[in-house]
Amino acid sequence: MSAYLIARITVTNPEDYQAYASQTQALVEMVGGRFLAKGGTQVQVEGNSPDRHVIIEFPDRQTALEWYHSDDYQRILPIAMSSSKRDMVIVDGI
Repeated sequence: MSAYLIARITVTNPEDYQAYASQTQALVEMVGGRFLAKGGTQVQVEGNSPDRHVIIEFPDRQTALEWYHSDDYQRILPIAMSSSKRDMVIVDGI
């Protein structure tokens, strides 16, 4: 069953954040994942929202967790943490 990583992000340092974001596509593809949304234009219809949303589809939850905890992703994660505020969850699909 597919699993989805969903991130709600407020970028605090766009230049540094770009150094992180530019590396994520290849890392996701290496494990069979794919981006469904990565930033892009959004329309607020309810509540308050950060300025960026990311949705990544993975083959299953285990693959998503392994990707998140992989050495390759953990190497670039400090860049994201220092240049943004974010919430991130992994949700099983139906």
